[in-house]
Amino acid sequence: MTRQNGNGSPGGTGLPTSIEAAWGLRARPVKGPKPGLSLERIVAAAVAVAAAEGLGGVSMGRVAKDLGVSTMSLYRYVAAKDELYVLMQEAALGAPPPLPALEEKGGWREALSQWARAQSRILRASPWMLRIPLAGPPASPNSVVWWEQGLQALAGTGLEADEEVSVILLVSGFVRNEALLAGDLDAAAASRGVPVAEVVAGRARTLDRLVDPVRHPALSRLKHAEVVWTADDAGRAFTFGLERVLDGVGVLIASRAQKGATEASGTGPGGS
Repeated sequence: MTRQNGNGSPGGTGLPTSIEAAWGLRARPVKGPKPGLSLERIVAAAVAVAAAEGLGGVSMGRVAKDLGVSTMSLYRYVAAKDELYVLMQEAALGAPPPLPALEEKGGWREALSQWARAQSRILRASPWMLRIPLAGPPASPNSVVWWEQGLQALAGTGLEADEEVSVILLVSGFVRNEALLAGDLDAAAASRGVPVAEVVAGRARTLDRLVDPVRHPALSRLKHAEVVWTADDAGRAFTFGLERVLDGVGVLIASRAQKGATEASGTGPGGS
């Protein structure tokens, strides 16, 4: 009996046909309503729209128009816009850069830091990716490789499998949030036709007028310290935040190592 996937087609992945094609599990259509139309061209056109107008500008009709084909012809390759989003993200992600060898200076921490920074660069370059809903675990080839590499960075740390997954979610969540904040700031600047520095300075001036030393003593101290309202501090803020996240991961790893050493020596609970 032939097993059917979620779209009623043969195969056991449960993935849409277009995603199976991205994995190389299904032959891609070679003949379309218009010569030269392909899944790759569709995805590239959609990415171009997203880069120019944001994810909200992407629709099957708009992509078809840019390709000079009918909207219905796209459905031979992609069954729904959500599938197209996955394929767009796959194209923009690409494969992650190689990690440093874990035995080199820095070990897991340097490897995970480089993984996070590489992810940040991609999200900053394609902020529309941040608007794609996270519907579940990674399902496309490049997204799976990114996860694999993040987990490899934690190899030998002594963490349990569920802890490794939680660490990857924690670090990638921090990266996404930082990229989202930066992208919103860039969008605000673009909508006003001014540099990001002007947006930051304007918000700082507004806050200065609103903060009352009696009602907001902590904020009042900050506004005079000249440490937060700077336009060029995004890189510094990212580094500071990432290092603090990794500090916390380091504490967890150290605690697991201590627990292992205690159990090995037999001095822990149940030991002699």
